[in-house]
Amino acid sequence: MQTYTRDLKAEDLQRLFTRDTRDAYRFFARHIDATGLDKLPWHRRLLAHARLLFLAFTMKLSPARRIVYGASLLFAVIGVFDLMRSTRLLEAPVGRVTFIIPGLVVPEGTGSLLIAFALMNLLVLLEVADRLSLKNDLEIAREIQQAMLPSGLFTAPGVETVGLSRPANTVGGDFYDILPLDDGRLIVAVGDVAGKGSPAALLMALLLAMMRTLVDERLEPSELVTRLNVQVSRHAPGTRFITLFYGVYDPRSGELTYVNAGHMPPFVLRAGEAVDRLSEGGMALGMFDQSVYATGRTILQPDELLAVYSDGITEAENPGGQPFDDAGLEAALAANRHSDISAIGAAVVRAVELHTADTRFADDLTILLLRRTINPSTL
Repeated sequence: MQTYTRDLKAEDLQRLFTRDTRDAYRFFARHIDATGLDKLPWHRRLLAHARLLFLAFTMKLSPARRIVYGASLLFAVIGVFDLMRSTRLLEAPVGRVTFIIPGLVVPEGTGSLLIAFALMNLLVLLEVADRLSLKNDLEIAREIQQAMLPSGLFTAPGVETVGLSRPANTVGGDFYDILPLDDGRLIVAVGDVAGKGSPAALLMALLLAMMRTLVDERLEPSELVTRLNVQVSRHAPGTRFITLFYGVYDPRSGELTYVNAGHMPPFVLRAGEAVDRLSEGGMALGMFDQSVYATGRTILQPDELLAVYSDGITEAENPGGQPFDDAGLEAALAANRHSDISAIGAAVVRAVELHTADTRFADDLTILLLRRTINPSTL
């Protein structure tokens, strides 16, 4: 018993039945329209508030859980009535006359069961309120995270590019970026923080902010990634690392200068059926603060397609445990390469969904596509 109640403080119990209960009531009652209830008698007003609170609480549950919770309440009520349905005759003497009337028998322990039932429901109410409050905070975090990423298709003479990211949870650790420079070049980047959920999302935001700050210093890709690695090594937990593909594309020449820091090697779909992989670079960020990064270079010809993606796409498994793999991604890209570039990204995600039988993704999905178009100024 001492182990079970360890760290329990009297103020914790007091807060449970005062502030926590009051906050939970306010959470569920904040959308209740109590117009007209003040005119009711106190007992009817109490019942009306209880009914509205019950509906507000249960409607926060998913339909399946709502049905299970309603069924549990129904069976509890039936059980209590079954315990109390037996009667006995009671003698009520009035003067010289004794009246025999039926009386209700309340078995021993019924009161304890009712108290236990009420306390269990109070705990469920408090837990659901806490979880829904956290969910609301995560939804806000998701909106902020999505606002940090470029939205929609980016086009300029000689290039079109688009990114798509879908977190496995409310927030995720994948990101992509598309940053046009003053000299006409274009920065494209895709990163993947180890893990997922809120911890990965915080590191993702940190890395994106640091990278955009370093971009303003007009550093070459290898120097930028080297400095970024030092910062990640200093500020990220030792158990976390980040893979990153960082490239600078020149639409006029089609040249892509890049560094691949431990990321999945992107595809370059060449003319015909040839496919190249871009792997030049170095270690993932945050593993060793003294890591050195090499710069890779390639030339995109008109209508050739660059696809940078996270491992959530190729590692997505079907119910039999078979991953989507590089072959699945390459096939999806090849089958749609002449479509609108936004449609290509949607087709890849749909191919992954079909492969996994529309089950919940185990990891974040991110893909960035860049296609060289014919620059009118070169004609």
